Amino acid sequence: MTPNPVLLDTPLPNPSHRGKVRDIYDLGDRLLIVATDRISAFDVVLPNGVPGKGAVLTQISSFWFQRTASVVPNHLIRLADGTPADQLPFELSRELVGRSTIVHKAERLPVECIVRGYMAGSAWAEYQKQGTVCGVRMPKGISESEQFPEPLFTPTTKADVGHDENLTTEEYVGLLGMEVANAVRLRSLALYKYGSEYARERGIIIADTKFEFGLLDGEPIVIDEILTPDSSRFWDVDGYRSGTHQEAYDKQFVRDWLQTLDWNKEPPGPVLPPDVVEETARLYREVFTRITGEQVRL
Repeated sequence: MTPNPVLLDTPLPNPSHRGKVRDIYDLGDRLLIVATDRISAFDVVLPNGVPGKGAVLTQISSFWFQRTASVVPNHLIRLADGTPADQLPFELSRELVGRSTIVHKAERLPVECIVRGYMAGSAWAEYQKQGTVCGVRMPKGISESEQFPEPLFTPTTKADVGHDENLTTEEYVGLLGMEVANAVRLRSLALYKYGSEYARERGIIIADTKFEFGLLDGEPIVIDEILTPDSSRFWDVDGYRSGTHQEAYDKQFVRDWLQTLDWNKEPPGPVLPPDVVEETARLYREVFTRITGEQVRL
């Protein structure tokens, strides 16, 4: 399989926002979101991308948005396909079809809504040092990759520059207000429960994930992406063993490689070698197929 060339920049006029991965175009009461093949790690966008990554992110998000719309409302209107039905003020080139989404414009909430089902990643690192997860004291004797009795909701700030910071319950409620904060917490947990049960039936454990929410007509809805290899930690059910580091089917594969380098996690990031790029692209496509039952359209 020969993937399309890597897309690091989008050739459309007047972008309103450039994120680590997505370029956003303002269409009035709608947005066009284009997922590039850029990849970031430790809050640094790396110099080279991963071919087809933007298509995987867009199409798996669309899959989940459609499946979970009855669980929690979201911003999806349609996958842009370059036809007049998109109602765009410019032509959408062929290279952007499959990685572009038209969505409702919502007022973004300033939090990252992280749900953790297993002891992994930064939670495991903190627990080893302090016996806490996101500042909350945990029982002794929890192993790496061990499943929690119940998923944990651990919100953080959403920093435009630098690292996100853990939020206490009081800080979280203070940012959103009690009513919205409660709704977002319950909706995050409901999405994780639905997604993790669905994925497990297809051989994938969703160890943790993060959601973003926005307000549309006063109601919190899911925005950005959902249950993707960029925003989630995916493990193989058959290969899972509590007490050890798990093989990643997500961006953790890149993080693990970067951890072997003498790099201070400050820009500029190192160039990913061809074998790491190729394996990352393969893992993203594989988890897409295992969850959706389809091949990603490149």
